[in-house]
Amino acid sequence: MTSEAVEEQELVLCIGDTTYLDYGKIKAKREGYGPTGNGGNGLILHSALAIAPEQGQVIGLLWQKLWNREAKAKPPQDETAAAKKQRLALARKAARQRLFKDKESYRWVEALTEVEHQVSSSTHVIHIFDREGDITEVFDQVRQLQHTGVLVRAAHDRSLDQNSERLWQNWSRNP
Repeated sequence: MTSEAVEEQELVLCIGDTTYLDYGKIKAKREGYGPTGNGGNGLILHSALAIAPEQGQVIGLLWQKLWNREAKAKPPQDETAAAKKQRLALARKAARQRLFKDKESYRWVEALTEVEHQVSSSTHVIHIFDREGDITEVFDQVRQLQHTGVLVRAAHDRSLDQNSERLWQNWSRNP
């Protein structure tokens, strides 16, 4: 079992990534799935893959989440540009008002938390996320966990401290 193998390690890297399982061309599998982007139809799978950095070996999957998106209603064919603009503005407003735990991006925080609960306190886990995982809630959650760290490919020029020093500015001074 993966969690038992992880407990033998002092340090584990945990790669988080999302995969789109597109079944759009398989007619028998279309029902029950949802849009995956770029016209695709299928499921979305987020995985947390454990790696032993000292040995350079994959240990296994520590966590996965599978879901589908609800299909959006098709806009009327005669929709004007103004009506489209208004419809999209309302959709953005509704998305901003949703609770974070109800958003797809919650999967990044969920992976951190679930892996922390599976791994013994003697193992330090460093999660590695791409830019999609660069969300404030990830950093907030890591601060609350005991033996979890995170390395994220930055997507946002965040403020680093109360003096408003920005991430890109700091990096340009400290290459």
